[in-house]
Amino acid sequence: MPRSTNAVASKARRKKILKLTKGNFLARANVWTVAKNTYEKGLTYAYRDRKVKKRLFRSLWIQRINAACRQHGLTYSEFMGKAAAGHLGLNRKALADLAMNHPQAFEAVVKSLK
Repeated sequence: MPRSTNAVASKARRKKILKLTKGNFLARANVWTVAKNTYEKGLTYAYRDRKVKKRLFRSLWIQRINAACRQHGLTYSEFMGKAAAGHLGLNRKALADLAMNHPQAFEAVVKSLK
C-alpha cells in the first residue's frame, strides 16, 4: 500500500509558522525553512530576554535611587546600607518610583534614615 501524507495538516502547520513570521524581511517571512529557523530563534531570544528585562530594570532603579540620593548628600551604597540597617520596608522598585515621581516623599525617607 502506498504511503499517504496528510497534506492538509502539513500545510496548516507551515501556514501557522509563516503567519507568526509575518513582518520579517524577505525569506525570513515566506521561505518555510528560513521562517521556521527565525521563529525558533525568536522564541529562544524571548525566553532569554524575559530574564534580561529583570536585570535591566533593576539597574535602572539603582541609577534612579543613586541620582536622588546624591541630591541629598548620600551615595547609593551608603543609602542602601542605612536602609538595610534601619529595616526600611521598601524595595528598589518602590524607592525608584518615589525618587522619580514623589521627591518630597523620598526626601522624607532619606531624612528618616540619617
